[in-house]
Amino acid sequence: MIDFAPDADAILAQFNRLMQELLTGAIRRNTFRAWEIELLIDIEKCDLRGPGRREMLRRYQKAVQKHMERGGAHPFKLSEYISSQRARRERLAAS
Repeated sequence: MIDFAPDADAILAQFNRLMQELLTGAIRRNTFRAWEIELLIDIEKCDLRGPGRREMLRRYQKAVQKHMERGGAHPFKLSEYISSQRARRERLAAS
């Protein structure tokens, strides 16, 4: 049986392409993988507005890149990143 599942490097490259399209505001394709659609829906639900949107997406992209370089199989959602950052800030404030 042939396995057509992309490896982590291919997934990271696709993720970076998606993020670049979001950051430039120029999505020129109409075909997406299921996990890309899930990420796009999650990003939309996070309702990022204003000048902080680009910076948040850049920080998210960097965090996913580190996650994937450390062995993660798939990118995590922006909502998960935001939650982890909130929890981190709360832990730091409590200590």
